[in-house]
Amino acid sequence: MNSSFDENKPIFLQVKERIEDQIVNDQLNEHDQIPSTTQLVNFYKINHLTIAKGINILVDTGIIYKKRGVGMFVAEGAKDRLLEQRKEAFVDKFIWPMLQEARKLGISEDETIKLVKQQKGREKR
Repeated sequence: MNSSFDENKPIFLQVKERIEDQIVNDQLNEHDQIPSTTQLVNFYKINHLTIAKGINILVDTGIIYKKRGVGMFVAEGAKDRLLEQRKEAFVDKFIWPMLQEARKLGISEDETIKLVKQQKGREKR
């Protein structure tokens, strides 16, 4: 885990996203216990309330669940839900604007697909 933060985004959101990243990247699996709030406070050297705010968002959205007196755990289906959310965000942030720009430039659907495949091929090299 990286302990530095982007000053342009609230830290509690970055804490939430880092836990989500660990779930998406299979570092945390369903029913795995996540680090305690105290462990996260000690690691990141930030306020307990900041950590709690990020974690509470994950609890509220059903990505993690709490067992009183035991800790917090990754919920069943959390990875699938996160992947679906991220795919939707990807479409909104990248695909839709790309398609709008292609339309403005008169690039056909076939040509757009061809360009994407070409770039994907460059990535493999």
